[in-house]
Amino acid sequence: MTQTKEFLSVLNASQRQAVEHYAGPLLVVAGAGSGKTRALTYRIANLVLHHRVDPENILAVTFTNKAAREMKERIEKLFADQRSRSEHGKPLEALDPVEQTRLKSQIYKTVTKDLWIGTFHALCARILRFDIEKFQDRHGRKWTRTFSIFDESDAQSLVKEIVTQKLNLDDKKFDPKSVRYAISNAKNKSLSPEDLEKEQPNYRGRVISNVYSMYQDALAANNALDFDDLILMPVQLFRQNEQVRAYWHKRFRHVLVDEYQDTNRTQYDLIRLLVTNGEDSRRFEDWEHRSVFVVGDADQSIYSFRAADFTILMDFQTDFGDGLPDDDTRTMVKLEENYRSTENILEVANQLIENNTERIDKVLKPTRGAGESIYLHRADDETLEADFVVNQIRQLEARHPELHWGKFAVLYRTNAQSRALEEKLVRWDIPYKVVGGLRFYDRKEIKDVLGYLRAIANPFDTVSLLRVINTPRRGIGKTTLDNLVKAAQELNQPLWEVLSDETSVKTLAGRSAKGVLNFAQIIQKWREELDSLPANEVVQGILEDSGYVKDLQVQGTEEALDRVQNVQELYNAVLQFQEENPEDPSLIAFLASASLASDADDLSEDQQKVSLMTLHSSKGLEFPVVFLVGLEQGLFPNYRSMEDPAALEEERRLCYVGITRAQERLFISYARERRLYGNREPASPSLFLGELPKELIESNVATALPKRWTKSIGDVRRSNAQSNTMPNIHESDWSVGDLLTHKAFGVGEVMRIFGAGNKICLAVKFPGVGQKIIDPKITPIQRVE
Repeated sequence: MTQTKEFLSVLNASQRQAVEHYAGPLLVVAGAGSGKTRALTYRIANLVLHHRVDPENILAVTFTNKAAREMKERIEKLFADQRSRSEHGKPLEALDPVEQTRLKSQIYKTVTKDLWIGTFHALCARILRFDIEKFQDRHGRKWTRTFSIFDESDAQSLVKEIVTQKLNLDDKKFDPKSVRYAISNAKNKSLSPEDLEKEQPNYRGRVISNVYSMYQDALAANNALDFDDLILMPVQLFRQNEQVRAYWHKRFRHVLVDEYQDTNRTQYDLIRLLVTNGEDSRRFEDWEHRSVFVVGDADQSIYSFRAADFTILMDFQTDFGDGLPDDDTRTMVKLEENYRSTENILEVANQLIENNTERIDKVLKPTRGAGESIYLHRADDETLEADFVVNQIRQLEARHPELHWGKFAVLYRTNAQSRALEEKLVRWDIPYKVVGGLRFYDRKEIKDVLGYLRAIANPFDTVSLLRVINTPRRGIGKTTLDNLVKAAQELNQPLWEVLSDETSVKTLAGRSAKGVLNFAQIIQKWREELDSLPANEVVQGILEDSGYVKDLQVQGTEEALDRVQNVQELYNAVLQFQEENPEDPSLIAFLASASLASDADDLSEDQQKVSLMTLHSSKGLEFPVVFLVGLEQGLFPNYRSMEDPAALEEERRLCYVGITRAQERLFISYARERRLYGNREPASPSLFLGELPKELIESNVATALPKRWTKSIGDVRRSNAQSNTMPNIHESDWSVGDLLTHKAFGVGEVMRIFGAGNKICLAVKFPGVGQKIIDPKITPIQRVE
């Protein structure tokens, strides 16, 4: 291979500085759209081409399998292009297809085949295939290199068997999903069953620790690992076996890690052990022909719920680097030039994220023109918000030939928000896809509730009956169901005829008869109410009587709570349907409407579709036109973040990620009121809106903006220091028991104060309205003296 560095000429100065770094630690702070993948790719190429590093001595960790594939493809193309220029004097694309294939095949054999590029899980699985037989845990458990990898479903089943069969525990007090979640969290913190019991010495902690231990026994008996073990076990192996650790330390002389802000503690331990061979990273000095090169951005750290810890990135300079200030350090490079978004979008993002304190200072610098202003839309409710979004999409698609449906993305904080948007898109026959999740009416919890409603409306619907008869669990086993179904088939009767007959059930169901009869009574009760009650009351009643929502709440996991929100959003959909269809607001009519939404023909994969996704799912993506919806207090940022400054900063990072997905146009919207939990309630604009530069924002309500929006952030801070034009923003200005008046809610009493200093929120109880959490900086309120 040629040693020429001409191929680096496509890089900007900061990218080139990072790529040409050879030995020692380097933190690359890569802003959104700054070309971090290019930096990683060219660094690997430079190590091999210029420094003659053997590809097998390079380990590159990516966040997803897709990112790993893309990186390998880029490297292969880059090397093939270099060889083409060296051998043929022209770029790869100028060669005929046969010669291109020949060159790529050579590159695979000599370079990419020996590179270790992949996710933590994939790379650790490879290491364990070599060395797992050299490991045994503190209880003598062993595995062989032919181990199986249990997916989450396998792991759940194993935990369920231990909880319900081996230990005979009450699965309502010790829900198997919750127990499995606790075990996974423990492994991500490198806690053994004994460590977990020490950390949680109460009864529940001791029981979960026991389940954890039995779970590990079962995994070992099956010669299996779960996904958490794939990373935890190499860490334990490296700590236990110096010879094994020394081998892999010598093997991987250059370690690269992408999305470093999303690593957890176990992953960090793995990297540290590989890089320093177990030495204290702060005292490690053997950097000759060795490097650790991490790329990330604390401003884009949004996965704390997955145990990601962005302070690992923040501490890199202390752990590995020289610890010098940003202007003097030789172990940090900032990539700030943005190649994705227009100048106005970047300025909005920069001013927002400056409000965070836990970050490495950087500014996204534009390489493109100013672009359009950001448009802020205030809608009366979530339905009109969806109308606005879809109308804008239709107009832009019609006016701009280059904008097909796939160029648009709608981002929201919670999955439940997709429902109103999906209904409008379906109405206008606009193709769409829900990224990182199912369409609203295709989600399990929605199908479950609709199953109950369809069984009530049409008890001859055997499919729906079978879907929900043991959901949530009522102790009705598969054998019992098989007996009931078989009897119905032999009698040539609908299943419901058998289920609703007490004598038949007691004969066929045995010990499960009570559960079957309880289910039948619930369905019959609400069948009798079908004609006399509005649809929303039937839905509310079946949710309570079935115990479906209560079961999800008991599970207590993030997934379960997200499902509760979706079920509540379905209730909102029923209320909205009744309002919009006064001529026939029946449950049967609603079910027909829902079926049209869920049973629409799927479009072929090659057709372009509008993307709907949560902000978490949008990470790493980009779109010409982005709609950021639901910017309201309590929704985004969510209520749970109000009491925790660190959580609020993560919510702001999430907003920053959403803004920086936009390339050409950015629309932001919020509603004056939104239906929550069946009640239509007034909504307050998100505090994040008050942190955006008003001079770059156009709006349909310019004269109605809260005070903080009428000045730049700097002006507001100066005016606060000089006068009393923005009162009530400090904790000391308010006390529990104070009375205030709100334009929409009336007079209320302060019940609690969240936050401190000039970043506070008030929990205020308004008679006849309920308790609201408001931000006194941006909410129009006055103190009642």
